[in-house]
Amino acid sequence: MLISMVIPETLLLSTRQSNEEFEAEAKKAIALKFYNDQKLSLGQAAELAEMGKYEFIRYLGKNNISIFRFESDDLEADLQRDVDNAARYVANE
Repeated sequence: MLISMVIPETLLLSTRQSNEEFEAEAKKAIALKFYNDQKLSLGQAAELAEMGKYEFIRYLGKNNISIFRFESDDLEADLQRDVDNAARYVANE
């Protein structure tokens, strides 16, 4: 399935980009949004952005989006448990 959008020429002129440049940037923006909202996997988002996975990971970093997904309801407790475990590990060395 191919999806197309009509972008008013006035908007395209405002960005001072060619049709192809605008489309490439729009795909990257959509990929970032859908990845961040957990609607696309890393691979799917990279494909949409027309980038390799590693290139897309770097792109995520430049846009302050982490590749790590924390699904715990109590992230603070999980982090504290990790800190406690690390402290015990260091103390036992």
